[in-house]
Amino acid sequence: MTVNFSHPKLQLTPTAIHDVLVVEPKVFGDERGWFTESFNAADFAAATDLDVEFVQDNHSFSRQWTLRGLHYQLEHTQGKLVRVVAGRVFDVAVDIRKTSPTYGQWVGVELSAANHKQLWIPAGLAHGFLVLSETAEFLYKTTDYYHPQSEVCLAWNDPAVGIQWPLPTDISPNMNAKDSAGLSWDVAPKF
Repeated sequence: MTVNFSHPKLQLTPTAIHDVLVVEPKVFGDERGWFTESFNAADFAAATDLDVEFVQDNHSFSRQWTLRGLHYQLEHTQGKLVRVVAGRVFDVAVDIRKTSPTYGQWVGVELSAANHKQLWIPAGLAHGFLVLSETAEFLYKTTDYYHPQSEVCLAWNDPAVGIQWPLPTDISPNMNAKDSAGLSWDVAPKF
């Protein structure tokens, strides 16, 4: 992937995982408020040199300390462009591609309605987030359709991965049964 870090409409910031990118669209504001193009296919392609087609948009609402993930699909793998339109989350991607130089590593980024940051997560990574604000609305575009038969959940707290979630020590995350039963790093299937 070739990245144009000086694109006129998008600021791109690399992360510790070379092809996970923080994407910041330009925000234009005045006394009335602000405007941003949250996604433009031509600009995204020109800035990232990625030939992706988004086929599904997802929108979730969650309460504080809800932890969703770490999800991925073994078939119909999904690249995701994620953002927050209300509240704040700590968003995490874990590299589960065996041939990647960052295999087994994770990155975490705070995404919020205020900072307008987005995160590009290519196919082959597990993804999840923790809600930091009272509530949050999370939107994401995917490059393939949801395929529940091939969905896998990696344990959010596996010590082999070692994600440092910004969770107070006296708080347990709010999780559904599927996410609570996430697989350990040792047994979770990889790419």
